[in-house]
Amino acid sequence: MSALFRCPPEVLLRSAIRQGQNLTRNAQTPKLHRCLQVSPVSSARSTHRAAVCTELGKPLKLQEVPSEELCTGQKVRLSIKGCGINYSDLLMAAGLYQDKPPLPFIPGAEVAGDVIEVAEGVTSVSKGDRVVAMAALGGFAEQCIVDEESVFRMPDSMSYEEGAAVVISYGTAWLGLTRRANTKPGETVLVTAAAGAVGLATVDLATNVIGAKVIGAAGGPEKCKVVADKGAIGTIDYNTQSIRDVVKEMTDDRGADVICDAVGGDVFKQCLRCIAWEGRILVIGFAGGDIPKIPANILLVKNISAVGLFWGNYRINDESTHRKSIQDVLGFYQEGKIKPHVGKTFSLDKANEAFMYIHKRKSTGKVVITM
Repeated sequence: MSALFRCPPEVLLRSAIRQGQNLTRNAQTPKLHRCLQVSPVSSARSTHRAAVCTELGKPLKLQEVPSEELCTGQKVRLSIKGCGINYSDLLMAAGLYQDKPPLPFIPGAEVAGDVIEVAEGVTSVSKGDRVVAMAALGGFAEQCIVDEESVFRMPDSMSYEEGAAVVISYGTAWLGLTRRANTKPGETVLVTAAAGAVGLATVDLATNVIGAKVIGAAGGPEKCKVVADKGAIGTIDYNTQSIRDVVKEMTDDRGADVICDAVGGDVFKQCLRCIAWEGRILVIGFAGGDIPKIPANILLVKNISAVGLFWGNYRINDESTHRKSIQDVLGFYQEGKIKPHVGKTFSLDKANEAFMYIHKRKSTGKVVITM
């Protein structure tokens, strides 16, 4: 099973990267990496470009790497057009992720591109299909090999950049809003870290698919504008405003029915103080670095529920639900209900600049590497 699906959500580990080495300045099993490690280039083999991690905590290196043969089993070779960057990619390249692939390796897990080869027995996709896919590793490259079960056809109208931005963020947001928080039309949903990839996906789905009223909290006026443009009825700049006070004012002192929190720490505590009777607070991660304690008496007195979401674990424990979450959001895009926000793109040779852009919290939505 890939690192993506075995490890905690990327937002759990943001504090770790701050303690790691500056990337621009300076236990997976062997079976998994048999097709993923970078091997020496032979003059008799075809090659493609990739951004390779050759030393932990140091910049990625653009290299020509061998194009491996398809491994046995239900495998698909893709010509990658875009790869979304997740915070786990930064952590893995810094050596701060829970699972550490052997060096050298190619980061990147969320890709969009074209099918260029399929192994015998593959039936769900064919050569020439435009697809999105989840890779164990290898996304920061012009090609990669993935399992058939991890490949999904893209809507015709979806760009490769959007395809590289939709699966993880929107899959997480959709399961969180529906299966975990049971969000209903007309309810008020408060979203923290609302300008991030998962945050904007949550705003988009809650507003345009479920029909909820969304309040988005983000850091700074520019990010708040992005959140408002995605459909939020109100925004909170938590650099200058009180989450509790604004939510209470906007809901006539009732509070939010559903709170999707990816920050933790003091932000989570403020959220608990503005939740409605029988509200649900969804724990997605701890981008602020501090894991809060939940006073059980508040749950009791206000009849509220605190639930967690680790979307990747559904890949292990409930495969059908995991796949359906991806199929659902692709369907919503096809119907014109949602549109992923790609905040910025970087070419493959600028992968280190993309890492630093995210590390400095300049990004909104998803940052995508293009080939």
